Amino acid sequence: MKVLVAAPIHDKAMEVLKNAGFEVLYEEYPDEERLVELVKDVDAIIVRSKPKVTRKVIENAPKLKVIGRAGVGLDNIDLEAAKERGIKVVNSPGASSRSVAELVFGLLFAVARKITFADRKMREGVWAKKQCLGIELEGKTMGIIGFGRIGYQVAKIAKAFGMNLLLYDPKPNEERAREVGGKFVDLETLLRESDVVTLHVPLIEATYHMINEKRLKLMKKTAILINAARGPVVDTEALVKALEGGWIYGAGLDVYEEEPLPKDHPLTKLDNVVLTPHIGASTEEAQMRAGVQVAEQIVEILKG
Repeated sequence: MKVLVAAPIHDKAMEVLKNAGFEVLYEEYPDEERLVELVKDVDAIIVRSKPKVTRKVIENAPKLKVIGRAGVGLDNIDLEAAKERGIKVVNSPGASSRSVAELVFGLLFAVARKITFADRKMREGVWAKKQCLGIELEGKTMGIIGFGRIGYQVAKIAKAFGMNLLLYDPKPNEERAREVGGKFVDLETLLRESDVVTLHVPLIEATYHMINEKRLKLMKKTAILINAARGPVVDTEALVKALEGGWIYGAGLDVYEEEPLPKDHPLTKLDNVVLTPHIGASTEEAQMRAGVQVAEQIVEILKG
């Protein structure tokens, strides 16, 4: 059987496929036209957030049995076309949970202690000690919006730092909340009472611009917003207003409504926001887990 790997995956994932006796083809991020050529005699495809596995690609892959996404989302796969053909689609949603959760705290510390601002000033030859008065986390309240795999990992870390936990999720898991000492509340209460608000929800119609001007104004002036979920969950224009106007203390962002973030974007001109280029899952461990989990699922499906 033949597997096309159309995006970089961990060496250990490649080993899983080869040890199963599959012929493995590798081409990094082919465009649609090239992908149509490559899939004509493959039994499986592995992608990441790209390339797109479109209807045209699927219709030109007569032997295709499974599409694997090494990561969380399935936005780049035409699920309807796959379903019509009886092609299974698998991914590795839990692979990056811990990595994203740890980045949340990296962003949080950078904002709370003004680490990136201080680093920048040091490189400019400025001893900005008086401008770098920060805040501690112990005893503060963290509000976690979306208490799934990543939200749960964030809660465990927050508990270790001595933080209080408020949780919001349309499907509350009370047992897990008890494990971390968290309390489910409505969204408005969470926003009003939290010192840190961190987002861990998928991008669906109900979450688009979930954090808007009205909700930013509910937050404490001393609050920090962290978004390592999906960019459009936050209304960027409203967030810029909030950061410029001092409605909140600061923000840490790993995701954006437009990616890559444009060079002269208003966010890049603010000192009270820390920006990273969508690196939540960018750890050696997460990449290994994502690739291996998808490769193992493909082996299981193709070998029956």
